[in-house]
Amino acid sequence: MNYTTLFNTIKSYCENDFATTAFTSTDNTNEVVIPSSDQLNTFIQQAETRIYNAVQFPSLRANKTGVLSSGNKYLPCPVDFLSVYSMAVIENYGTATERYYYLLNKDVNFIREAYPTPADTGLPAYYAIFGPAVSSNVTTNELTFILGPTPNASYTAELHYYYYPQSIVTAGTSWLGDNYDPVLLYGSLREAYLFMKGEQDLIANVEAKYNEALLEAKRLGDGLERQDAYRSGQVRIPVT
Repeated sequence: MNYTTLFNTIKSYCENDFATTAFTSTDNTNEVVIPSSDQLNTFIQQAETRIYNAVQFPSLRANKTGVLSSGNKYLPCPVDFLSVYSMAVIENYGTATERYYYLLNKDVNFIREAYPTPADTGLPAYYAIFGPAVSSNVTTNELTFILGPTPNASYTAELHYYYYPQSIVTAGTSWLGDNYDPVLLYGSLREAYLFMKGEQDLIANVEAKYNEALLEAKRLGDGLERQDAYRSGQVRIPVT
């Protein structure tokens, strides 16, 4: 299901063209006009966000490499970062003797207790999500990792992570739309009916269909695509 099909299907199910809406400020000085397409796009993007936070599809993992600076225990997360899958430090990157060292995920307090000062240096063995980055004394919306011990040299780091893929609204197609569109459709319909203040029984029916589709999506993403997974710490549900 591509964006155009999804867009038209939502309007057909709801029997609503979602006409352009105008809102006037309380002091009657400004009018905000919201096109119908913007309303439907919001429903779709809200549904995508809910789905990507509910199911860890292996097909939606990305990997990036970065450089750890000697003496700096912090590493910024990618801008599209959702959650971490694994992190490795690569020694002698790009050479015949390169070697991967996979780091263990710990709490920040563990790393602070184990390596209390920046002078505790070495090959990093642990990482944790530290919190928002700070640039020029301004807190940003991006997260950072904290490493322990502090890198004693410049190493290459490889991060495998779950990410927010480009929305079907902007891309026209998406992995979710191509491979399991029921959860995207019913998730979008749920947001649309709530916006329309639809009948409670209708909202309940759509909610039930969404939950049914979400359960099947979890069977795919957290079950079938994980049967041969090596790591036991990741989300994995049994499949019968």
